[in-house]
Amino acid sequence: MYQFLLVMVLYLPFQLAINPWPGIDLASIRILILVLFFWWLALGLKNRKIEINDNMQTFFVVSFLFLNFLSLIAARNVDWSIRKLLFLFSVFPVYFVASQIIINKKRLLKFITVIVFGAAAASVVGIFQFFSQFVFGFKAVYSFWANFVVLPFLGSSFGEAVLKNPSWLVNVSGKTYLRATSIFPDPHMFSFYLGLVLPLACGMFLYEKKRKAFFLAAAIIIFLADIFTFSRGGYLGLFGGFIFISIFFWNKIQKKYKITTGLFLIAAFLVMLVPSPISQRFLSSFNTKEGSNMGRILMWEKAIEVIADNPVLGVGIGNYPLEVSAVSTYRDPIYAHNTYLDIAAETGLLNAIIWISLLAMTMVSFWKKFKQEPIFFFALLSMIVFSIHSLVETAVYSPAVLTLFLLIISFSQTKISNERNI
Repeated sequence: MYQFLLVMVLYLPFQLAINPWPGIDLASIRILILVLFFWWLALGLKNRKIEINDNMQTFFVVSFLFLNFLSLIAARNVDWSIRKLLFLFSVFPVYFVASQIIINKKRLLKFITVIVFGAAAASVVGIFQFFSQFVFGFKAVYSFWANFVVLPFLGSSFGEAVLKNPSWLVNVSGKTYLRATSIFPDPHMFSFYLGLVLPLACGMFLYEKKRKAFFLAAAIIIFLADIFTFSRGGYLGLFGGFIFISIFFWNKIQKKYKITTGLFLIAAFLVMLVPSPISQRFLSSFNTKEGSNMGRILMWEKAIEVIADNPVLGVGIGNYPLEVSAVSTYRDPIYAHNTYLDIAAETGLLNAIIWISLLAMTMVSFWKKFKQEPIFFFALLSMIVFSIHSLVETAVYSPAVLTLFLLIISFSQTKISNERNI
């Protein structure tokens, strides 16, 4: 099972889609997770011992799933709710299995290495995609990517929906750019994924003795790919992460690594602040009069209105689009553009509190473990980047992002006995 999970993690950013019947696309990672889960369950039954960690993190995970299921009572379109529930219940099992497999430091570092390698490979694809537009033109690259690259990874139905509502292009100061998406459906989910992995790559550069060149190169590649997504939510998450590491971790870094780390942080700040299309995109995040920002504020106001009218169970998981447009379809990209508001609107205020509590408790656990193993600080940093990005986007229904998120929070279950400082 350990090797199977490792291969699955490597496959995560490159997963193919399965189209079992018309109108239904299934991310293959969901099938692999269920295979892994039932394999783990069968072994447990055979040995008459199924181990599930009895702690607050598991309580919050189970409570979140239960309240999502309970929101069915409030759903106008039960079919949509069932589809969303099937998604959640086909991905969340990875948390329970990973919690029992990633049980020591050796396995933890192995999993992080594989996660970083996969993200770096996906980043190379994204960087190649981004720079190709300066050779062939953004229209040609867009057309090629839409017709020949992403459909096997998205599926026919989902792929068509993505291409009908594309977010692959961005206009900065009157010039249009193709954003890096790699083989993800949109730049926002790609940025979410990279934002979770970048801190781990940086941590491994400082932590791992033998492969420092690889982890440094991976961190730079992942950072560049994240920048080329032009995702302002991703930028905000990274900016918050850089501030956090500057305040809370600087004194923990050995003197010989402070120069490299300092140069990386300075370069990151310069990328975001020195005049360029990237810095203009980042700074526009704070302009409340900018078109997309105004639209996002209106979406938040609508979500708050829906929450006020349906505070207990929400409107039912997957049913928020019907509150915005009665004629919306399942694939319409209608959501609150805020993970916490989306959860509260669809499944109730209590469930949003449960989700926030899960994040907070995981961060506290990582902070405590950081005193024993520095790598946990970077897992904490991943959660901070994810939490900040979640203020302006929702990635709960991305199979790749949600799976990675659950794997990382399962790291808090790893048993560490020795102490070590960077």
